[in-house]
Amino acid sequence: MTSQQKFSSVWDALEDTPQQAASMRARSKLMMELAEAVRQQDMTQAQAAELFGVTQPRVSDLVRGKVALFSLDALMDMAAAAGMAPSIRVTKPKALRAIRAKRSANVCA
Repeated sequence: MTSQQKFSSVWDALEDTPQQAASMRARSKLMMELAEAVRQQDMTQAQAAELFGVTQPRVSDLVRGKVALFSLDALMDMAAAAGMAPSIRVTKPKALRAIRAKRSANVCA
């Protein structure tokens, strides 16, 4: 009998650590946005490569979803070169928010 687990992201299921899953989530999201920009602008891979400041084979890897071949830094650079403004959002776990709220209440008391 197999047990079923629920994951909030496919990366949580595939990666060994939460850190690796977080990195893959960020990279895959940025890759999807870059690939979508290429499609929306109806660019060839050569045109996209020029815009992103990379080679055409690199764009091929991007549009084929080869996420493991890209660092977050490289994807951020490509997005910035294309005039995009990627941002990073950090959410704190509920446990950390509760500790912070408790500390804040103690300081105010």
